[in-house]
Amino acid sequence: MPVIKENIEGDLKVTTYDRTPIMSTYLVAFVIGEFDYVEGKDRNGVLIRTYTPVGKKAQGEFSLDVAIKTLPFYNDYFEIPYPLPKLDLIAIPDFSAGAMENWGLVTYRETALLVDPENTSSGTKQWVALVVGHELAHQWFGNLVTMEWWTHLWLNEGFASWVEFLCVDHCFPDWNIWLQYVNMSLKRALQLDALDSSHPIEVPVGHPNEIDEIFDAISYEKGNSIIRMLQNWLGAEPFRKGLALYLKKFQYSNAFTEDLWAALEESSGQPVNKVMSTWTSQIGFPMITTELAETTDEVRIKVRQQKFCANGDDSSAQSWFVPISVISQSNPDKATCYLLEGKEGEILIEGAKPGDWIKVNPGLIGMYRLNYSDEMLKRLLPAIKNQALGAADRLGIQEDLFALAKAGYNNTANLLTLMGAYVNERNYVVLSSINGNLSELGSLFSHLPCFTQFKAMRRRIFSRILEEVGWEKKETDGHTDALLRNMLVVTLGKSDDEQVLARCQELFNTHYTGGKQIEADIRGAVYLTVRQDGTDETYRKLMDLFNKTDLHEERERVQRILGTGPNAALRSETLEFAMSESVRSNDTPFVIHGVANAGPEGRDQTWAFIKNKFPVFLERYSGGFLFTRLVQVTSNFTTMDHYKDIEKFFAENKAPSAERAVKQSLESIKLRAAWLERDGESVAQWFTEQGL
Repeated sequence: MPVIKENIEGDLKVTTYDRTPIMSTYLVAFVIGEFDYVEGKDRNGVLIRTYTPVGKKAQGEFSLDVAIKTLPFYNDYFEIPYPLPKLDLIAIPDFSAGAMENWGLVTYRETALLVDPENTSSGTKQWVALVVGHELAHQWFGNLVTMEWWTHLWLNEGFASWVEFLCVDHCFPDWNIWLQYVNMSLKRALQLDALDSSHPIEVPVGHPNEIDEIFDAISYEKGNSIIRMLQNWLGAEPFRKGLALYLKKFQYSNAFTEDLWAALEESSGQPVNKVMSTWTSQIGFPMITTELAETTDEVRIKVRQQKFCANGDDSSAQSWFVPISVISQSNPDKATCYLLEGKEGEILIEGAKPGDWIKVNPGLIGMYRLNYSDEMLKRLLPAIKNQALGAADRLGIQEDLFALAKAGYNNTANLLTLMGAYVNERNYVVLSSINGNLSELGSLFSHLPCFTQFKAMRRRIFSRILEEVGWEKKETDGHTDALLRNMLVVTLGKSDDEQVLARCQELFNTHYTGGKQIEADIRGAVYLTVRQDGTDETYRKLMDLFNKTDLHEERERVQRILGTGPNAALRSETLEFAMSESVRSNDTPFVIHGVANAGPEGRDQTWAFIKNKFPVFLERYSGGFLFTRLVQVTSNFTTMDHYKDIEKFFAENKAPSAERAVKQSLESIKLRAAWLERDGESVAQWFTEQGL
């Protein structure tokens, strides 16, 4: 709240603040320190300030601008004005979380709030906008109306994680943020919730340690994914009206999930509680298997649901109420909508003609996996190649087949064959999805002889795209062009593309000696690529850059890639560096993760280090999500020997607040080992057949 008065009483200065509204105590914050700030007012006269470290006030301008645009947008969307007279956003030097929504005084990591016009990448700028949008959404969802108990945490985090994209789309419509959403949120939700060790969105919480464990991709990403699905099913306006009704009814008090469902039922007339309780009370999500049922004058599809399991198990009797939408080649702009209430159903596709391609779940709105019949998938391939399908649908087809192959419902060689249909793909988000899936395959095969062929395949796919995009920013570039360029340099550098390796070394040498500076959008990619040479000289130059800069984003660029090279001694030095006073304690886990990303040897080295330093980590982080991040280093191993070692270690060394993360890592290792055993030979044969 604003200061009412300040008095000097002897040696003390007494500051009196205005009275707060009724609020939960976890939202109270005081910050004491030396800060600069920039300020402005939104269109309703609310004073907004971004506080920065001294001398860095210019780096607060971007987040201030986002906040000034966002606050009135939320006022209109929720139909409730922001209730406080001021809003402060402040960058905290050593902050474990990304941000915290304290009412009227929102705290952030420096990299989640500050933007340097010359040195901040487009990716970081986008991240800042999303985090600001997320925390300001909490001023309504979480602060004005607070969950009744931690069981309902998703009401806070799931909603804020959805509306942050709505906010950024409003502020930056050219960023195509809703398409990026699929990779950033929906994919993470589907990956984690396919595990047996997942948990329902609503989970009973009986101990403080359990609270930290549910701040995960289920509460955040699955939560926002089912909200997105719900909004599409109800319609944007009935959904918004229901949210406003809920907030007005429960403002300055607490609410249950059922209270939100009741408000949405009132605004939409739909059975929201009946449908959505199947999504919040159960682990997992469905796989929808589809088959054509054509006649000479109409097209139908048969749909069948079963629980999608990461291990390919098909014994579960679970089912969901599933909103399904379908488009066709003859009627691509109008979806047929259907609510699947049982295990099976049949859908008449409006406007479809026999022989059409049929696309289920257009726009990837529904939270489920698709298992197309061979004929349905065959018809979709030309529409991928000629891009008759939209970007989200092109992305979704290979995402679903990747997940099916990984779980054993299909074969990985079939996935690699499908990727040939993407020969004309140039959309950043689609290419990013393909690259992410290939990277996971690369991690799986990194210790096998066929890994050389795998890198050749990636060079074949991506090198010509980098030639078209070019190395330098163009006047015609959009936001996602910058993101694409960075991804291509990283990918081709890791794939030993000789031209990329040489160009990165040239750019780095010029940058280091004070010549032309590397553009911010590819600087991290260049640092990562030159680090692959494994030389002590490059390592020392990167450390020199780290020591000379006071921009935390630049320090993060360097410290996160220091351990990624092939030199074991330098990786060991990086692990010790991560524990030193040169690295903020909240950054240490991410530096260690960099070493784990250095292939099989780096993973082994990192795991040995974590075991050795485990008591130190336990004392330093006392549980919490940073401790969980360290545990997650183990999830990329691929052998049962590693599984047994990790299982034994955590049986003897308890990991408070990370027990679920340990279970998920162990399950992931077992799944990766089974995947490799199941498909390893057929993939190696596929590479050979392709002449790689």
